[in-house]
Amino acid sequence: MNNPLPRVAAIHDLSGFGKASLTVVIPILSTMGVQVVPLVTAVLSTHSRYKGFHFVDLTAHLQPIVDHWKQLNLKFDAIYSGFLGSHHQVATVEQLINHYRTPDTLVVIDPVLGDNGKLYAPLSLQMVEEMRRLISRADIITPNLTEVSLLLNEPYDPEIPPDILRQNIRRLVNLGAKTVIVTSVPVPGQPRRTSVMAYSGTDHRFWKVTCDYLPAHYPGTGDAFASIITGALLQGDSLPIAIDRAVQFISLGVRSTFGYDYDPDQGFMLERVLNSLNAPVQISTYEWFEDEK
Repeated sequence: MNNPLPRVAAIHDLSGFGKASLTVVIPILSTMGVQVVPLVTAVLSTHSRYKGFHFVDLTAHLQPIVDHWKQLNLKFDAIYSGFLGSHHQVATVEQLINHYRTPDTLVVIDPVLGDNGKLYAPLSLQMVEEMRRLISRADIITPNLTEVSLLLNEPYDPEIPPDILRQNIRRLVNLGAKTVIVTSVPVPGQPRRTSVMAYSGTDHRFWKVTCDYLPAHYPGTGDAFASIITGALLQGDSLPIAIDRAVQFISLGVRSTFGYDYDPDQGFMLERVLNSLNAPVQISTYEWFEDEK
């Protein structure tokens, strides 16, 4: 079944209220001209920041859905995995990657495990163990600082020194991921700045994009970030340009929302900034430096 648009299998949950997961992934990738074929891992009444959320684990339904896709002989330009409803789902994601991966298929894994030093409410430490195995199959992983510490079984340090972070990123590459992009990285001596640091195991280069920090935390920004990385690479962007576009979009979304009297748990106002994804690439702010190991 041929398709004139890039097509991505998006393995994520669906949260009814609060912009996160598929309610962020689908509009972003669609705006970037990518067809999204969702494989829904769980249905939640809201994302997990809201207390008392209802959670439906769809593990038992994933394999029949994938089997039907195989019958249809679907082809995917990318496989993009995010929040998994159970550690048992990792095996299904691995099987999907094995079946659909070609030399040209992009595999992006956002190892959604936690934030601010804590594991997300529906998840267990067994999910961390399984995620360590899954990231070895990825071309790109996009952990935040909490997820880096969980994957490496290291203490969480929100002020981690740059040299230690670079060591940790190399360790994640040694686990099998070809490229590691870490979000929410502190900028030493600049508390009002934050950055994204990436490392490509192919050319042994580090990349860094820095932006101003606002004192607000909106759920779903990680989903938006990884989605833009996926869409930009499918559009043909280089890795540093893809990172730069993702950082600038998140920054724009946060700034467009911050001035309102607004419950931040709803997520940033995605609809206000979606059209900016179609703007020409602006002057980029990325930095690069060789691996000094």
